[in-house]
Amino acid sequence: MKQPLLLKTLLIILLVAIFSISCEKKSSQPETTQKSTSDKIKIGVYYPLTGDIATFGQFGKKGVEMAVAEVNAQGGLLGRQIEAIYEDTRGQQQDSTIAVQKLIDKDKVVAVLGESASTNSLAGGAVCQEKKIPMITPSSTNPTVTQIGDYIFRICFLDDFQGEVMARFAVNTLKAKRVAVLYDNGSDYSIGLDEFFSATLKKLGGEIVAKEAYQKADVDFSAQLTKIKGSKPDAIYVPGYYTQVGQIAQQTRKLGMTIPILGADGWDSPSLIEIGKEALNGCYFSNHYNVEDPDPRVSKFVGEFKTKYNSTPDTTAGLAYDATYILFAAIKKANSTESKAIRDAISETKNYPGITGDISISKERNAIKSAVIVGIEKGRYVVKEKMSPIDQNVAENK
Repeated sequence: MKQPLLLKTLLIILLVAIFSISCEKKSSQPETTQKSTSDKIKIGVYYPLTGDIATFGQFGKKGVEMAVAEVNAQGGLLGRQIEAIYEDTRGQQQDSTIAVQKLIDKDKVVAVLGESASTNSLAGGAVCQEKKIPMITPSSTNPTVTQIGDYIFRICFLDDFQGEVMARFAVNTLKAKRVAVLYDNGSDYSIGLDEFFSATLKKLGGEIVAKEAYQKADVDFSAQLTKIKGSKPDAIYVPGYYTQVGQIAQQTRKLGMTIPILGADGWDSPSLIEIGKEALNGCYFSNHYNVEDPDPRVSKFVGEFKTKYNSTPDTTAGLAYDATYILFAAIKKANSTESKAIRDAISETKNYPGITGDISISKERNAIKSAVIVGIEKGRYVVKEKMSPIDQNVAENK
């Protein structure tokens, strides 16, 4: 009786071994399927889709969507379709950190695009650098963003450049040498622009006659503006975002000040003139491009955007569109979705013909490109001056 039992036991062991080998083969099969060309390439996008500066995020998302749709219609990248996964930061630093952690750890994206505000890009960029995932910010202009590390890039100009541009415009074109500054003391973007603008203005022989601060949630600026009025400035520099800028313009005019108000790319939103109305006439801000530029690239983009979304794109949309295409060009050049290969390819970007200008990436991972000074006349944007990327390259290496 013992021998049949032994044979039966050995037979059971053999069957279990055969079954285990079969299961291993079956379980290995999905890995091949996962790596097949039918899988999508995932990219992460984090933007303020709600909150105080939501129009930046909403237009940025549309810019990304347009680029993704166009490339997918042409067959995608590396024989695979692209999937953009969007996260809402609500314009908050902590939410930006959480959003990027999710995109990388849970969604397994190969690269990240975002944010619009420099403070939030600093938060998200720190996560990308730690995890070695390439990030391109379309529109965060504070110099410290790309200083996080070698996986962080931008395709917009820097605040030192646009601060210098506006100071030169104020002194040389407007002949405004006595300038007051009203800035957001909780924003890295606003603080940096104040520093660069003020430094250049002083070098050019100008004087900062008053400097006042406000906070993000403020709606009443009358106390600060009354002090500024007393300093008798030729112009006021307000390096903030459109939500506060429109209110500041209204309150400036109510106090009887008709002098120009100057600003930066954070002004650019369809909501700016809706909030500030005629109080913004005769004001100026530095920007990346103008939607009324006759350049065929701009005209085509603006026309297709209007058709798709029934609205005129702001600068954030154009920058997001350019950033997405630069990322796709890098993935194609690398012929890989491996993070280091993508990073290296992004760093080699030269003279990319973007909507917002020809873009090259410097050794500091910043964009070398032109800037424009936009004037507001009767509720419309008009380009007043341009500064070439050669001038920026000089400024960047000072």
